[in-house]
Amino acid sequence: MESSAQLFNQLKAADPFFLLAGPNVIESEEHVFRMAKHIKTIAAKVGLPLVFKSSFDKANRTSSKSFRGPGMVEGLKILEKVKLAYDIPIVTDVHETIQCEAVGRVADIIQIPAFLCRQTDLLVAAAKTGKIVNIKKGQFCAPSVADVTHALQQPAGRKLDGGGVASGGLRELIPCIARTAVAVGVDGIFMEVHDDPLNAPVDGPTQWPLRNLEELLEELVAIARVSKGKQHLNIDLTPFRD
Repeated sequence: MESSAQLFNQLKAADPFFLLAGPNVIESEEHVFRMAKHIKTIAAKVGLPLVFKSSFDKANRTSSKSFRGPGMVEGLKILEKVKLAYDIPIVTDVHETIQCEAVGRVADIIQIPAFLCRQTDLLVAAAKTGKIVNIKKGQFCAPSVADVTHALQQPAGRKLDGGGVASGGLRELIPCIARTAVAVGVDGIFMEVHDDPLNAPVDGPTQWPLRNLEELLEELVAIARVSKGKQHLNIDLTPFRD
């Protein structure tokens, strides 16, 4: 796997943009492997550099009873297997300074969750690993890399059958946000993708269906190339539907 500098230069030079994508959280080793295989195939087909994303722990939960993932030790083992099996760079998030060193030994990009984007000690600890740091955009931050799916999250916006609450979201607007982002020339987009978002244990309402990923990315690439003056646009811009 290339060095951090090489990966950074590759992503910076991506034409027309790079993609950070994967399921929100590690649900099982089998599921992550399956998702990585399909997403890598699609990204390669449409010509986008890919960094595969999945979280080992979702620490910012609406409820203490919400699914969080396998934890750091087991999660990093799974992500390292995925990285080696598919020769693909990995991005995953950290929540505490003590996690950064271990995560930096596996991940090519360390991600800072949006809710923690101004936690100075966490940012410094992530930077000290020498790995690329992706600081997820809080609502008050400049959108230099577009977070397509989380931009449409509605925290605590969904009531569960058992009386609890979970985050909701506006999945149907994902294509609109993505089109806008690539049209204005962002360097990369972040989006979470799932093969069965309606039954995903975390953030299902803001994960894009895997079956629609290739079609959406083809559209985004076409729009991005037009915005950069590289081709004429002849594409149907009607919204996608599940």
